[in-house]
Amino acid sequence: MKTFHGCYPTMITPFKDNGEVDYDAVGNLVDWYIEKHADGIFAVCQSSEMFFLTKDEQLKIAKTVVDRADGRIPVVVSGHIESDIAEAIDGLGRMAETGADAVVLVSNRIAGKDEDDDIFRKNADRIFSELPGIIFGLYECPYPYLRLLSDDFLSYAAENGKLRFLKDVSCSEKKEKERAGIVKGTGLSLFNANTSTLLGSLRAGYSGYNGVMANFHIDLYSWLYRNFMTDPKTAEELQDFLTLAAVIEARAYPTSAKWYQNEYGVKMSIYTRSKDPSLLNENGMHEVEALKRMEDRWRERLGL
Repeated sequence: MKTFHGCYPTMITPFKDNGEVDYDAVGNLVDWYIEKHADGIFAVCQSSEMFFLTKDEQLKIAKTVVDRADGRIPVVVSGHIESDIAEAIDGLGRMAETGADAVVLVSNRIAGKDEDDDIFRKNADRIFSELPGIIFGLYECPYPYLRLLSDDFLSYAAENGKLRFLKDVSCSEKKEKERAGIVKGTGLSLFNANTSTLLGSLRAGYSGYNGVMANFHIDLYSWLYRNFMTDPKTAEELQDFLTLAAVIEARAYPTSAKWYQNEYGVKMSIYTRSKDPSLLNENGMHEVEALKRMEDRWRERLGL
């Protein structure tokens, strides 16, 4: 049985200054993640600006990532932006053909904001039944609205093998502990998208981290994941740093991540389709520079 665990970045999409997808940078970014000890990649997700990509771009990005990873680490992909279930089934089926290890559903696309859990379950079951053989994950994407899974659906999906990967956006230690208990002993891996509750969720039994800050310092998250049990004191100190560092997400992300990558990782334009790049002003750039210096101090301390 394929399992998912560790630290997965929510992959940003590099664009050229003219707005086209920069596929060379996409491939180079895959290599950067792997060099920095990523355990997997979540591509064509919200951080990838999936709502601003054409279907052809979504598929080409997914295939580029899968091919560049070349089996070195798992790749899960989404691109699930359709609210019409028939259209979603077609799109998800084509996405699976890229060779990704799992195709990730988006919870708020399966049912509308005013539709109840019965409709959600009916639509999810239709997707599962019409796409047999595909390994599915699910992402509680906060855009355009946040829809958390009910405990009943989570239990059903875990016990029946319908889902194998969940990106949890509950941001609640209480909910995370409850969910860890619900899926214990099943094949469903829980990933926390939230930094401030990460250490507590790992202690509760979560399988890893899947969040935006892995675009800056995934190696620090990887250290936390691998050492939180054997070095709890350092893990708690690192958790405090990561929690405060995650505030940078409010600074024009994903532009801030692209600026970081261009300066310290993979050369790319800071152009995005979801935000005006000018929102990352000089002050924001200084904040990202300060973040990098603090990261490096932690890397020296941890021997990375």
